[in-house]
Amino acid sequence: MEQIGKRARLQGALSVLALAVAGLGNVQAKDVTDADILNDETITTQVVTYGLGTKGQRFSPLTQINTSTVKDLVPVWSFSFGGEKQRGQQAQPIVHDGKLFVTASYSRIFALDVKTGAKLWKYEHRLPDGIMPCCDVINRGAAIYGDLVIFGTLDAQLIALNKDTGKVVWKEKIEDYKAGYSFTAAPQIVKGMVITGNSGGEFGIVGRVDARDAKTGKLVWTRPVVEGHMGYKYDKDGKQVENGISGTTNATWPGDLWKTGGAAPWLSAYYDADVNLIFIGTGNPAPWNSWLRPGDNLYSSSTVAINPDTGKIVWHYQTTPHDGWDYDGVNEFVAFDYKDPKNGKTIKAGGKADRNGFFFVNDRTNGKLLNAFPFVKRIDWAKGIDLKTGRPIYDDAKRPGNPFTEGGGDGKKGEVVLNAPSFLGGKNQMPMAYSPKTGYFYVPANEWAMDIWNEPVSYKRGAAYLGAGFTIKPLNEDYIGALRAVDPVSGKIVWEVKNNAPLWGGVLTTGGNLVFYGTPEGYLKAVDATTGAEIWQFQTGSGIIAPPITWDDNGEQYVAVVSGWGGAVPLWGGDVAKRVNFLEQGGSVWVFKLHKS
Repeated sequence: MEQIGKRARLQGALSVLALAVAGLGNVQAKDVTDADILNDETITTQVVTYGLGTKGQRFSPLTQINTSTVKDLVPVWSFSFGGEKQRGQQAQPIVHDGKLFVTASYSRIFALDVKTGAKLWKYEHRLPDGIMPCCDVINRGAAIYGDLVIFGTLDAQLIALNKDTGKVVWKEKIEDYKAGYSFTAAPQIVKGMVITGNSGGEFGIVGRVDARDAKTGKLVWTRPVVEGHMGYKYDKDGKQVENGISGTTNATWPGDLWKTGGAAPWLSAYYDADVNLIFIGTGNPAPWNSWLRPGDNLYSSSTVAINPDTGKIVWHYQTTPHDGWDYDGVNEFVAFDYKDPKNGKTIKAGGKADRNGFFFVNDRTNGKLLNAFPFVKRIDWAKGIDLKTGRPIYDDAKRPGNPFTEGGGDGKKGEVVLNAPSFLGGKNQMPMAYSPKTGYFYVPANEWAMDIWNEPVSYKRGAAYLGAGFTIKPLNEDYIGALRAVDPVSGKIVWEVKNNAPLWGGVLTTGGNLVFYGTPEGYLKAVDATTGAEIWQFQTGSGIIAPPITWDDNGEQYVAVVSGWGGAVPLWGGDVAKRVNFLEQGGSVWVFKLHKS
């Protein structure tokens, strides 16, 4: 009996110890808070937002890796996404509490040990037949909040997983993939809500921004970004309550075309707590054929500012009114402090390198245009931006011809025009960076043109809705891509580094006076942020079309980037695609730190 009693007491003690250890483990497993997210740009031990901060500057104050030490940067580990599912890899990883979370092509997500690269768990979404992503089966990243990691899928769903186990906690449908909707962007967390847009502008969908309770996935509000559509708020029981029409019906759209107006906000939203506004860019109006839809076609090809508390549009700025060239306005609007050269005052501003080839600086409190200038060397569609009206000065000869009045009147094809930049843009999805240290934006730009023409088209649910044809052409023999340091005040290109293939990955800049970026040829490169001089490079084995990140762990600075060629260029690139068809696909994430001598 005594032995049994001792055994029982021992087992009881072990049980208590196990519970204590489990409890300790629960204490150590850190959840992501609103403060973590709002301060991500200054907390160097984590990366918990898409953009290294909700403002999207992609600047890290870390200095251990700098212009003097970067020569000693070496790989720590690499992880392959495996299988036959390669294609384009565009994800920015998330780093938190000893884990690195990274999404991959075909709607996959991995949790890895940040020190070793060991796989902790993987979730692979089962995709249905018939998905319609326009520009490869990519994914740009995840959001993290509380104990959840949240990402979207190609069949337009949003999925929240327990960040420690990979188990599904909630799953919500964004829209019907059979109608052409998809989702590829990294969600963003704002005030406990997960903010998403949608994709599918080439299929006549309706662009919309959604806010959901990040812990439950339930809708809080929705805001369409095509004029004439009703926005909604949702009560605690999920009941839909009208929250005002976006714009004024038929003010800038004729007839019923606004009902299938496109304007998909298919990249990530950003947030500035200083002005309490969400900033998101909107895509092309549908169809591409602009002769079918006279007017500005709000809120397509624009930057839109939304109050996160009300779900209402506070201001908008349209970078390409009446877009006829597929110049989506989706590119990131990056908050920064702008020193007005006229009076020396500092203005809360935002910068945007648009697909249309112009760089725009707007007051981020009200959208007022402060500056606009070219960041590429050839722009045909417009002669400039009128700084007084904020509107383009169009070259009407560079709008694709009207198929209903040209070509012998047969209504089959309008006049072909050669136009620069191509519809893939002076800059596309690859995010730029801003350094408050140098005052420069670092823009991954491309120089190319296109033959483009218009054709008749009518809307059919789930079918391509373009009314246009095109062929992309390189403009120079020696380069297409160019990383450019841009001064937003003077409008000057301070320096550039040319690249043979088009640049399609994002940029990181640091307190160590470095700019990191990747090339389709497979190199991760580091250049001097002041001069553009190349200091370091590493071959990752496949093209880089994703943005690098950096963080600190126990006094050591790390850099990571995803490698895997693909995306829109090989699918839509015309003559350019032929020029880079030697590039190989892949799928991996690389992590680097300084070599210890």
